[in-house]
Amino acid sequence: MKVTLMGQNGAGKSTIFKLITESLTPEDGKIQKAPGISVAMAHQAITPKERELTVQEFFEACFPKKVYDIDPKIDAVLEIVNLHAPKDRQVKSFSGGQQARLLLASALIQDPDLLLLDEPTNNLDTAGIEHLTQFLKDYQKTCLVISHDAEFLNSFTDGVLYLDVHTRKVEQYIGNYYDLLKEITARIERENRKNAQLAKKIQENKDKANFFAQKGGKMRLVAKKMREEAEEMEEAKVDVRKEDKTIRQFIIPVQEDIVGEILSITSYTTIDPKKHTPKAHKANIVLKKKQHLLLRGPNGIGKSTLLEALAGGKAEGATIAKGIKVGYYRQDFSTLNFDNTVFESLMGIMEKPNEEKMRATAAGFLLTGAHMGKKIGALSEGQKGLVAFARLVLLAPGLLILDEPTNHINFRHLPVIAKALDSYEGAMILVSHVPDFVEQIRIDEVLDLEK
Repeated sequence: MKVTLMGQNGAGKSTIFKLITESLTPEDGKIQKAPGISVAMAHQAITPKERELTVQEFFEACFPKKVYDIDPKIDAVLEIVNLHAPKDRQVKSFSGGQQARLLLASALIQDPDLLLLDEPTNNLDTAGIEHLTQFLKDYQKTCLVISHDAEFLNSFTDGVLYLDVHTRKVEQYIGNYYDLLKEITARIERENRKNAQLAKKIQENKDKANFFAQKGGKMRLVAKKMREEAEEMEEAKVDVRKEDKTIRQFIIPVQEDIVGEILSITSYTTIDPKKHTPKAHKANIVLKKKQHLLLRGPNGIGKSTLLEALAGGKAEGATIAKGIKVGYYRQDFSTLNFDNTVFESLMGIMEKPNEEKMRATAAGFLLTGAHMGKKIGALSEGQKGLVAFARLVLLAPGLLILDEPTNHINFRHLPVIAKALDSYEGAMILVSHVPDFVEQIRIDEVLDLEK
């Protein structure tokens, strides 16, 4: 059976997974599992420590004790996730999409009775998502999935567990993801209708109570009864489901006084995903203000490597005009210092630090005073993404480089982010495997690394 775990931001989806795997201990209540059941979890991201391991060491670390016949097991799970990976290759040398496949393989190699997947489509290209979807359709054991990808969920889900952050209850729904959305929409409409009817009756009772109270005598008892009935009806009102807040509309300001060519690319290098060999290509790409470039290609071909080299000014065959501020959004958030607080991270990016402006910008990204003292490393992946976007706003770059900016981001925020990128007036390079997101953004040129 395949079940989706859903809920608003902060409802505790990832916490539930940690409780099931016993990496967290419940403060109250119990987690009951069938005797002898094995559990494995595919995490959202590779940890800094795991990045330094070889493929062989990465899989060996999945087991508490040494496994002597692990080589054929590694080969088998890499085949399942469709990844060609020499066992002596370091994990950090793989692309984000390839690392996502490694994370899935790290759970599969344990052959668990219960498989937990936390945002498994992050960083995966179209082929990777299709491969994962088919795998889940064919999977014969129990799987619990957290994901914001509606189409992906709908393709295999048998049921949904919805964690309501407001009522602190778990609601269970049978059927696919779209069945759930219809049921929730219908329920909200019913709740709103019921509340509207009650509100009308409450007001009528209050009006009558006021009228009878002025009559005096026995009419005051009637007025009292009507007020009591109004209070009972107030209590009968239901809490209509509340969804996550959406970030405010925002603009990424462009660096002032920039003219002419911002970026030129005369050559670039791709990597053969299977042979891991480099190949040089010639190009004639020039980006000026208000020009947006979409970078395409499958996982492992070198998109992130190229973006990293461009952002660091180390890409051979590429030139960034002198004095251009580069805003770089990395899919793994490694441009953020995880030891910094949110306050330090946002204030530190500003050319002229202004706390009032910083806090106002942060609030638009749902980063309140309660977040300011928290370290970046303690935030959820989605909150790290919002910090990264807030930093871009405060930086006001001339060149914007974005590597999978939809990863970990609540789907309600994506139209707002797409609108901001669409209207960005500097030069921009975008990598994204989410067609619906890309369609909302003005693209002036496409560079397909595969072709």
